Amino acid sequence: MARRRCCGGSRVYYWFCCFYMTILLFILAVFIFWLIFLPQELKFSVTEASLTQFNLSTTNPENKDENNRLLIYKLSLNITIRNPNKKQVGVYFDRVQVIANYRKKRFAMATLNSTTPFYQGRKNTTVLHSVLEGQQTLSFKEKDDEQYDVETSSGVYSIDVKLALRLRVRFGKIKTAHFKPPKIDCNKLKVPLRTSNGTSGSNVSFKTVKCKNVFIFTSQDDGSGASGSTVTFNTPILTNQ
Repeated sequence: MARRRCCGGSRVYYWFCCFYMTILLFILAVFIFWLIFLPQELKFSVTEASLTQFNLSTTNPENKDENNRLLIYKLSLNITIRNPNKKQVGVYFDRVQVIANYRKKRFAMATLNSTTPFYQGRKNTTVLHSVLEGQQTLSFKEKDDEQYDVETSSGVYSIDVKLALRLRVRFGKIKTAHFKPPKIDCNKLKVPLRTSNGTSGSNVSFKTVKCKNVFIFTSQDDGSGASGSTVTFNTPILTNQ
């Protein structure tokens, strides 16, 4: 009876009070946990990119009005991942997929099976190497053909790369279950076409591009990707055995 009087007279209001206090204590515990570790977002960048093949042709030469194009490609990428955290915050990369788009059309996707899974600890840098090679049929409009011709003349192609991750995060001896953060964007890569002997057909060398849309520790709704946003794990935190 004394407990009910603390939260009001009715049984319903008492249980509502208990539920509310439980939620409040959980939020407080998460906030304290967050303050202890103060995790910073990982830094992703493409530090090297080159093409040794990027040939576009019509799938039906007899019909010039047909929109389908056959793209034959070989794209090499070096992707650098930096964990800037000073405290015991690490990431288990269980799967890394690299997706390449040209003119907003996907032409390649590869899973880095040779390098994953791997663990990246605090204050650590990892370089992943990926080679995307093959052919893909794309639907092109006239403006896409025109832009391809312009870039072919310059010897430099504008390619967008996305990273799809499946990972776990470790805080000291505690780690999360597997979850998939939003795809990371490494857009507007100016990739030079190199000849078979490794020289570039243009005078342009590749410049490092910093990737955006990194929301591993922070909320995508915040829009900044900076530390200090509300943490939004897709799965509950589990105790490491």
